[in-house]
Amino acid sequence: MGSVFSQIVNGELPSFRIQENERFLAFLDIRPVRPGHTLIVPKEEVDHFFDLDEELLQEILIFAKPVSQALKKVTGCERVAAVVAGFDVPHAHLHLIPAFSMSDLDLRQGNSTNPDALRDMAGKIRQAL
Repeated sequence: MGSVFSQIVNGELPSFRIQENERFLAFLDIRPVRPGHTLIVPKEEVDHFFDLDEELLQEILIFAKPVSQALKKVTGCERVAAVVAGFDVPHAHLHLIPAFSMSDLDLRQGNSTNPDALRDMAGKIRQAL
């Protein structure tokens, strides 16, 4: 059995998908630190972010760019932070967090969110893409 992110990629677990292509999937974090907190994962399961091959490392940022622009438009945030931590799930991933200050980036402060609010946010972000 793969990581929880591989299960999401494979459709075995539900998620609030934003965008995907043949190599990456963007979906909302179910414990966001800020509304719109999005995760970008490669579909290939690799544990550590910087163990991704150079091509995937380049492509993940290119894939993330329009998602971050949509997040900024939808949330009105000052910046969209890109955070690589990798402690909770053994599958490389990039956090895109709408932020107004550094205090918005504390990943330990994530809270469960109502599925209806996540569904609404995902729709707004997809529409802004």
